[in-house]
Amino acid sequence: MASSFAPPPSRKGRGATANLESRFSEFHRESDETRHESDAAQECEVKFVTQVALENARTIISRNTSSDIPFDRSINPYRGCEHGCTYCFARPTHAYLGLSPGLDFETRLYAKHNAAERLDAELRKRGYQPALLALGANTDPYQPIEREYGITRSVLEVLERFGHPVGITTKSALVTRDIDILSRMAQRGLARVFISVGTLDADIARKMEPRANTPVRRIDAIRKLTDAGIPTGVIVAPIVPALTDFDIERVLTTAADAGATYAAYVMLRLPREVHDVFVDWLEANYPMRARHVMSLIEQVRDGKHNSSEFGTRMRGTGLHAELIRQRFHLAARKLGLNQARPPLRNDHFSVPDPAPSANGDGGNRNGPHQGNAASAPSGKVDPQMPLF
Repeated sequence: MASSFAPPPSRKGRGATANLESRFSEFHRESDETRHESDAAQECEVKFVTQVALENARTIISRNTSSDIPFDRSINPYRGCEHGCTYCFARPTHAYLGLSPGLDFETRLYAKHNAAERLDAELRKRGYQPALLALGANTDPYQPIEREYGITRSVLEVLERFGHPVGITTKSALVTRDIDILSRMAQRGLARVFISVGTLDADIARKMEPRANTPVRRIDAIRKLTDAGIPTGVIVAPIVPALTDFDIERVLTTAADAGATYAAYVMLRLPREVHDVFVDWLEANYPMRARHVMSLIEQVRDGKHNSSEFGTRMRGTGLHAELIRQRFHLAARKLGLNQARPPLRNDHFSVPDPAPSANGDGGNRNGPHQGNAASAPSGKVDPQMPLF
């Protein structure tokens, strides 16, 4: 795939090594090596700085019919993610914006500033039935720009008012900022958090997830969340054969010691442009190990580098994938993880009185209504992937 190469000084602190072309682009870009040499000679350094554009979302709840994830709806407050994880399966979505899944994905971000307003409107629709809503299904809801924009917190405030269940997945300790909301929701059986920790090796994590919190801070976040009474788990993700798979038991043990009661794992996935981003990164950072890593990836993906088949895409197939599965479940069982997973509750859902509008009519013509009073979420649950 053609790409626009970015010299190392310009991408310091970023994960991707280049700006891969969007597969929908009408133009072809090539690297101008002469320009790089000229810039270096003149000490002219162009850096990829984070740019954030405000997006006025028309809808905020995304739906899915995937058979191997335990929820059918999610919210993504942001497009793109500044964490810059080289393996992020959400990278290809930037191509739909005419941007690169490479460096653009982690530097040109979109913030859905009206997310809370749209969520309030969608939850008020007559006939809406509550079920687990996932935050962090695509990009991280607690990526660095959340500190400034606070969109994820505003979404949680809406969910708390409606009594709507939520499951959060993040690799950021910033989630502890919202302990006040999450602890109140947890007391009502409405909230659960999973912290993603692929490895405890700080050097690997820094290279692979350049702007994410360190593994130590994520483990500390697990401790703070559980101390506040919030059900918390750990996701060992992604497991990269011959690079991070050595750390499975250590991650689970450390997370369990910090109070985690749930655990899950996901094998490395390389859909579409993620493949080139990850392979380029791997060859740049671990050149002596790259061939072995890719060989094992082929072993767990039926001779390919990726598989999109429901039921196996998260786990892989073959002897190596089975070995990892056994290691994970044996360690989780010894540590007492996943012993019980009470479902988040739907029966607290009710539509609150709307805030008064400018014309004084309350802004709600349909009036308040109650949701489905079932005590268990209606979303699908895969016992092999106990995310929420």
